[in-house]
Amino acid sequence: MYPDKGQQVNSGRETAAAFRIRPSRAADLAAVDALLRQSYPKLLKADYPPSIIVTAVPLISRAQPALLQSGTYYVAEDESGTIIGAGGWSLTHPQTGRASPARGSVRHFATDYRQTRRGVASALMGKVIAEATVAGLAVLDCQATRTAVPFYLSQGFRTVGDVSITLRPGIVFPAIQLFRPLQRQRDLRT
Repeated sequence: MYPDKGQQVNSGRETAAAFRIRPSRAADLAAVDALLRQSYPKLLKADYPPSIIVTAVPLISRAQPALLQSGTYYVAEDESGTIIGAGGWSLTHPQTGRASPARGSVRHFATDYRQTRRGVASALMGKVIAEATVAGLAVLDCQATRTAVPFYLSQGFRTVGDVSITLRPGIVFPAIQLFRPLQRQRDLRT
């Protein structure tokens, strides 16, 4: 059924089909682009004014090739191989590019708007948290859309406050800064 390695997941919800989580690769660029481009405008519409949907959303709806090849970005695909979710983490902060040995950043999460509330994002976040913990991180930071805050809170993140992300001169995207403490590997053994 699944030709290459990945974690197969059945969300346990009646309406959900099985899907699997696997590391993304360069060949996923077009599919992740399509996922972001189709889902962000529909999912963010209730929480952002039309001016943001028109100016900022097209800029955040592009897959990042380096992230796709980082080894810490993942996709969820259904049994037909269609990518229905994506997300990951990095050691570098998305705006500053600076790295911290103890803090990571959640990166570019999205779920197909037709697949929300079926466990896709939770499975991806579970993978991110597990991998970041194994890597020895103490904290995951996140800059989330207003729409996604309830999801992140359900995953153990805590709100810091509002943040404005400058995408281009004159184009600012309002978001929410969150963080999640991680249990370090040595803490898991005690």
